[in-house]
Amino acid sequence: MLTLTQALHDQIVAHARADHPDEACGVVAGPAGTGRAERFIPMLNAARSPTFYEFDSADLLKLYREMDDRDEEPVIIYHSHTATEAYPSRTDVTYANEPGAHYVLVSTADTDDAGPFQFRSYRIVDGAITEEEVRVVEAYEPA
Repeated sequence: MLTLTQALHDQIVAHARADHPDEACGVVAGPAGTGRAERFIPMLNAARSPTFYEFDSADLLKLYREMDDRDEEPVIIYHSHTATEAYPSRTDVTYANEPGAHYVLVSTADTDDAGPFQFRSYRIVDGAITEEEVRVVEAYEPA
């Protein structure tokens, strides 16, 4: 299960809406080994595409160095789908190389009766996609 704060949820959704009609992408980092999403890091979609996202390789290298320096890891890797449901595409699965991360997809297309967007989370390990429950809390409980 993915647990995240309402503030992080809202930031991810706002980024997806702001970048529409292009796909938005980013990372939420957290202290290594905790699984706790804390630091919202919106990234630029280098592809600038409504059907594909790509992290800029220089930005991604800088981000991983920064996370390493801060003893963080990517807890959530998110992106949006602008015309389809929030389910990983074959390309998304191919690029999913963080087995410990939650892969969040936000659809900015109205693809169901649930409103203007879907917010869903998956684990993607060795090509296998497993959807997981998303729990949104006002604040994390003290550790």
